[in-house]
Amino acid sequence: MRVFFHLLYHPFAFAYDLVAATVSFGRWQNWVMTVLPFIEGTHILELGHGPGYLQRILLSRNLFAVGLDESTQMGTLAKRRLGISAKLTRGLAQALPFANGSFDSAVATFPTNYIFEPSTLSEVDRCLSDAGRLIVLPAAWPKSLLLAWLFKVTGQSPSELSEALIARIKIPFENAGYDTHVELVEVKSSNLLIVIAKKRKSNDKKIT
Repeated sequence: MRVFFHLLYHPFAFAYDLVAATVSFGRWQNWVMTVLPFIEGTHILELGHGPGYLQRILLSRNLFAVGLDESTQMGTLAKRRLGISAKLTRGLAQALPFANGSFDSAVATFPTNYIFEPSTLSEVDRCLSDAGRLIVLPAAWPKSLLLAWLFKVTGQSPSELSEALIARIKIPFENAGYDTHVELVEVKSSNLLIVIAKKRKSNDKKIT
């Protein structure tokens, strides 16, 4: 899968929209937009901006939106979609090229495993303002298909499966010092898992 995603984000980036639409049954853009109600503030950082769908919405709301992506090809696609209004930079989430406290919210939709790395979560924490938040959409699935199959395989109810997934997904964020909760959102017969990880103020950091 790592090889597949590397190819999709780099030499085959031109096929990204088609692949995303296919694997999501045409729901990809609707899924991405579900993070919008959880974004707070006016200065927003998007990690892994991809082809620029979310950036376009953020800019249309007159927000100061900055996108970061490791892929040169994705940067090219996004600039074509956004035009001169785009504020995009190439870089890694594990070493963000921004000053401390630069953003009110950071957001990532369908990121790869980099989002769970301690170095990523530490860098995002550094770049968030006090009480800023990181919003992550790591997973979505058609509820009627996947949950029915999982129930058949595991014998657990959908609620039990969801609770186990939520508990597991929260661990890296809580270990990195965020106050974390998870929302399950339903959009057009799909279930989406959204992580809201709130930065703790310095004097509220837990001592481990």
